Amino acid sequence: MSVNRMLPENPTIEHQFYQVKGTPSYPTHTRRAKSAPYTRRRFVPTKADRPYGSFPRGRPDAVPEPAPPPARSRDRLGTVIRRGLPWLGVLVIPVLLLALAFTPVPSPEDVRPSPTPTPAMSEVYARVAPAVVQIRAVKPDGTTLEAGSGVVIDEAGDILTALHVVQNVPVLSVLFADGTESRATVISEVAQSDIAALRPANPPAQVVAATLGSPNTLRIGDDAIVVGNPFALTRSLSTGVISGLNRSVSVPGRNQTLTGLIQFDAAVNPGSSGGPLVNRDGDVIGIVTGLVNPTGTPAFSGVGFAVTIDTAAGALGIPPD
Repeated sequence: MSVNRMLPENPTIEHQFYQVKGTPSYPTHTRRAKSAPYTRRRFVPTKADRPYGSFPRGRPDAVPEPAPPPARSRDRLGTVIRRGLPWLGVLVIPVLLLALAFTPVPSPEDVRPSPTPTPAMSEVYARVAPAVVQIRAVKPDGTTLEAGSGVVIDEAGDILTALHVVQNVPVLSVLFADGTESRATVISEVAQSDIAALRPANPPAQVVAATLGSPNTLRIGDDAIVVGNPFALTRSLSTGVISGLNRSVSVPGRNQTLTGLIQFDAAVNPGSSGGPLVNRDGDVIGIVTGLVNPTGTPAFSGVGFAVTIDTAAGALGIPPD
């Protein structure tokens, strides 16, 4: 064992430390004779002086500072934390699961089908143009005179047109979109509506009929599309809008007034009469009957009229689709 003794105040006494094995021996003290005045020397301990540990530094007679008390509180806190961590995980997990259990699940969005896109004008034309025919008046010498337009309304090849196109014409001929030409006869007419129905003698092998719509859903500003034969220009397309509904027009040279007409601003000219007025879906909603020009000339001035398809087809016993 080692014995560590503090140095006394008397500088004439030296202190040494010994290693003791077995029975301990005690240091001996030898008094020296009085010598020259004492000179303070620096005390430097050696390994022999501290066989079992370090020696305190500083002055030999300095009292070492007491060691700080052990961090018992911190040790206890660490022990508590280490012991509590497993239980903390056990507690946190149920709390999280409980929070997730009560988290409101957002309801799925109300998915609504997108509206059907409006067909392009080219698609509308492709639907109705094959059903448009050119009506001709046959002269006694066999030559033909362009008279107006018409539209095929059923698989038999029956045609709706304006009455004034075929009235007082002894021989009629119709030219279909596929190039088939056939003589035709008037099978029905409704003078008060300026509507006539024709039946071809030799219809095409494959008849293309138009789809009849309903004018009851028309609104001012809706698309107005006309396909006809103005100035003998077969199956020409003109577009505009519905300008008015339920119009009444007096027929020049006749004591007659047409009522319940559709007003539109798509271009129509001589040869357009009898052709179909169609909506943006390509359904026939009217039969072109004429135009109005302030000068009295048969040229378009921005105002055209059509008989509604339910009036035209219904008067002939043909219910619209």
